[in-house]
Amino acid sequence: MSNLTVAFIGPVKYAEELGKKSTASDIVFYENKKGDVTMNVVVPVEYPDKLASLFYAASMADIALVVVEKLDAAFGESALMLDCLGVKSGFIVLGNGITKEQITPLIRNLVLERYVFLDDNPSIVREKLMEEAEEVESNEPLRTTVFSGSVPIDHFFNVKGVGTVVLGRVFEGVIKKHDKLKALPGGKSVEVKSIQKHDVDSEWAAKGDLVGLAVKGVEVADLERGIVLTNNPEMKSTLVINSEAILVKYWPAPFKEDMPVHIGHWMQFVSAKVESISDDGDWRNPRIKIALDKPLVHLPGSKGILCYLDGGKLRVAGTIELP
Repeated sequence: MSNLTVAFIGPVKYAEELGKKSTASDIVFYENKKGDVTMNVVVPVEYPDKLASLFYAASMADIALVVVEKLDAAFGESALMLDCLGVKSGFIVLGNGITKEQITPLIRNLVLERYVFLDDNPSIVREKLMEEAEEVESNEPLRTTVFSGSVPIDHFFNVKGVGTVVLGRVFEGVIKKHDKLKALPGGKSVEVKSIQKHDVDSEWAAKGDLVGLAVKGVEVADLERGIVLTNNPEMKSTLVINSEAILVKYWPAPFKEDMPVHIGHWMQFVSAKVESISDDGDWRNPRIKIALDKPLVHLPGSKGILCYLDGGKLRVAGTIELP
């Protein structure tokens, strides 16, 4: 089975033509399935009001589809979010008479510079996305060579007769039926009772799969978005980050002590405060000590997205290395 997850940036009505609506909250999923091939479009429906909505959708993505009807602040901020997250592949659709000549200078040196332009026709775009999904290599061999994995939760609920069900994407490794996992932060023990991929029962799920897990050992009241179900012994929970950051080239001023920020990683978007900051003469490449309001779960050496919600038209500040 091949699966492709697409972050959609653009008008929601356009996304409605790309698949069948499924899970809906501040991010909405549209699914398109053809045989063993599935393409999911994730739409940040509460963006631009809520930056977290954009972060969650882009964080889950294999590729992005950017439908540009206005060259405004939201377009620029979305482009920087995709760049900071390293979503290197995707497509751009231009509408309302916007030309390549107008957009090219705005995406220079960003990941969007590599995206392919498509005609403004939802049917053609949908077929192109399905073609991309068909070319995704099966992740099945991983299950015989990888023995741990991690699923950050994006939705969760109780099902009568089943119990607690969580939805999420396998961000790394492999999860198998009957695996014993930890719910981090906190460390509750969780057992995977069953796995579904696109409503089909499965014995396993590997990196890139969108899954529904029936679990025991944890109740809905114990859960929130961002909790990571994992059996990877390298996983960490961090309350203080003291590390190098890289601010985006459009960021207007140096960070300051006591500045309230958010750190995004996987499906976590955690509030924090800058405790100290220093640099070697380049304020766009500072060393920052940040105290988080709750633990951030991550693998050593991974990357977090720095956001400043009071930044006005630009709230995506840059990236920071996680310890």
